[in-house]
Amino acid sequence: MQNEFRATQPLARRTTVLLLVAVTAALSAQACGSKSPSNPGSTTEPVVTEPEADAPNTEGLRIHQDLMSGLHLADVDHHGLFIDFGTPAHGKYTFGDWSGNNNSSNWASDGEDGDTTFTYVGARGRVYFHADRAEAMVARVRLKSNPGVSLTAYINNTILPGVPLTAGAYRDVDLVLPADKVVAGDNYLLLTFGGAAPGANGQAIAAAIDSIRVVPGAQIPAGDFHAPTYESLLRNVELGGAARQSIVVRRPTTLSYYVHVPEHTTLGFSVGHEGQGTANVKVVGTADGGQPVELFTHAANDHFRGATVDLQRFANQIVRLDFVADEEGAGSIVWNQPALYTPNPEATRMRPARNVIVLLIDTLRADRLHVYNESTRVRTPTMDALGPQGALFTNAHSVENWTKPSVASVLTGLYPRTHRARTQEAILPAGALMLSEHLHANSFQTASFIANGYVSDRFGFKQGWDYYTNYIRENKGTDAEIVFREAGDWIEQHKSERFFAYIHTIDPHVPYDPPAEYLRMYDARTDYAGVVRPRSTGELLEQAKRNPPAVQITPSDQQRLEALHDGEITQHDAVMGRFIERMKTLGLWEDTLFIITADHGEEFRDHNSWGHGHSVYEELLHVPLYVRYPRAVGGGLRIADSVGPISIPSTVTELTGVPPMPNVEASSLVDYFRSATPVGPRVAFSDWNEDRRVITVAGRYKLIVRGNFTATFFDLQADPREQTQIELATRPIAVRFCRIYLGAFNGATNRARYLEANQGQGQTFQQSNAVIDETARQELGALGYVTN
Repeated sequence: MQNEFRATQPLARRTTVLLLVAVTAALSAQACGSKSPSNPGSTTEPVVTEPEADAPNTEGLRIHQDLMSGLHLADVDHHGLFIDFGTPAHGKYTFGDWSGNNNSSNWASDGEDGDTTFTYVGARGRVYFHADRAEAMVARVRLKSNPGVSLTAYINNTILPGVPLTAGAYRDVDLVLPADKVVAGDNYLLLTFGGAAPGANGQAIAAAIDSIRVVPGAQIPAGDFHAPTYESLLRNVELGGAARQSIVVRRPTTLSYYVHVPEHTTLGFSVGHEGQGTANVKVVGTADGGQPVELFTHAANDHFRGATVDLQRFANQIVRLDFVADEEGAGSIVWNQPALYTPNPEATRMRPARNVIVLLIDTLRADRLHVYNESTRVRTPTMDALGPQGALFTNAHSVENWTKPSVASVLTGLYPRTHRARTQEAILPAGALMLSEHLHANSFQTASFIANGYVSDRFGFKQGWDYYTNYIRENKGTDAEIVFREAGDWIEQHKSERFFAYIHTIDPHVPYDPPAEYLRMYDARTDYAGVVRPRSTGELLEQAKRNPPAVQITPSDQQRLEALHDGEITQHDAVMGRFIERMKTLGLWEDTLFIITADHGEEFRDHNSWGHGHSVYEELLHVPLYVRYPRAVGGGLRIADSVGPISIPSTVTELTGVPPMPNVEASSLVDYFRSATPVGPRVAFSDWNEDRRVITVAGRYKLIVRGNFTATFFDLQADPREQTQIELATRPIAVRFCRIYLGAFNGATNRARYLEANQGQGQTFQQSNAVIDETARQELGALGYVTN
């Protein structure tokens, strides 16, 4: 069957509109229905800001998040929620692109059909939308279907009555959503199509979706309602002699933004009315569990009036900001340059770090360290002493749960879906610029000391090093004592030059085999006779992970396993301490940027499994991230935002004063060291291959979406060990925030600019694979890796 729609064409008209947007600040690269509450201004403590001149007073402030250029991230409610397909505005409802080819979600490419923008859909299309109340609703789907296509829809996994489709022109299909099937909060609408046929791009195509409108009530009210298409909302408006690019909406319309509010945040904007007379507008803020707070009210007229609103009452919370014009009437409301502002960072003169050492401790989960978890039994006096000397990121998350993709991101600043080094055989592409290459090109001597066989020349990691060694590949001892000694020797030989040393130790990794003195610190038993043998712990954990398990680990065995692991951490800490003393003796310590992190953690039956590489819970993703450079980084800093080791390359280049690496996808952490709020929402994204997508935000909330699109939500402040899943309906605002930003990231064509509507094309690489021969199997098997 031939697809009868025209082939997708570039959206030139949409691009032209986007280029007119006055983007006043770059958004961060690191940044997770009916929108009018029944009484949106109700609060016992109104906070109403008086309008200012014709623009907000933002002296001493800088844009943290530009809401106008982020219009595509806002929910638009005009007589019901309006979802405009074929534009950047639909990704926050459709979860973006799951795997880079949309085969899982079946949302395909965007296109134009005359004045209609659309998105192709295949066998199924998933839509996630928010409703303030559990009430009957109608979802009006405007579509154009292929001949012979049928539609079956579900709301929150309940099947709806069938709707016949007729091929031909665009038509409206109404899906009645019963009140007892709609929930207050996150709702899941599934469209399934029979009769999908191959389209021009090889994907199965059933229909082109123009829009979906979700309207409260048992039926669509009579009337010719204006469609607030994404393109129509941005245009140049002249009010009172001032012409400004603005967001323009007909009444009644509510724009809802879901934002994370940092400390000392101000909302700034201007507003006016295009038409006769005045029109009442308001801005309402709502946090989960709180009442809506009326932040601003004004009778808008034919002049721009500026306003600044103090959002401190919402500091460190996820908030919905509703820009409301809820009265029917002629004319349009004009919102100009809405943005979140934070104080400008203090002007500081920084002496660039002369040298760089990045220490990655393989398999070290954050909560094993006292600086992260005061109740841990693990003794790490060196790390304890370092903590007050630098900056500790208490909610750093790895991008993956095993070594190769995680380390590739640490050394390139690229997410795994970009660098493609994600599987056992995958090779890091030669075109993925590594920090070693960039610093080498900027007059640094570079060296790596790597004790993990996956971070090897075989898999593309030998790029940009003046000196390179992989202890597994070269059949050398991997103990931290050896790795630190050789790293120290090389540094001593190059102490008169600028240098970058990447040290990758592996002592906490299987096989767990610390010296007896360190084992006795945590398990002094001399009569243990269980299944745990230090040099065989890798094989043991693999057997224990099988379903069903090939070996049963008793509580006594677990006690011995954890003692061996913890002993290796303490041993490593002691050896690291001697290395640091050597740096001090060489006179290098104060001029060297020293960063400590890990690639992932380790599970000890926290969620009924062992080892790593199998889940995205905190025991595997929450890793240490510590930065010490006393000439720029204040001591004793504890930073709670969600960040990740993927930001190491951009942080290193800024602190060393070298040009930024091109194409990095994670922004620098240096603003934190200047007591400033970094631009854009701070969120951490993690994956587990094609099976999990994760967003962690504000050091608190974590949404996990699985390959079957089921979602799990946690509050890490209340439940750091993720033992209790939160019902999505109990945190509707935080969940919607996570849906929006994870959807934007998934659908990004350029992950460095994932929050922008007009991103352009970022770096793309084809995956290539190495042959894992018997020698490689033995090398990796020495670390407990089972290769296929």
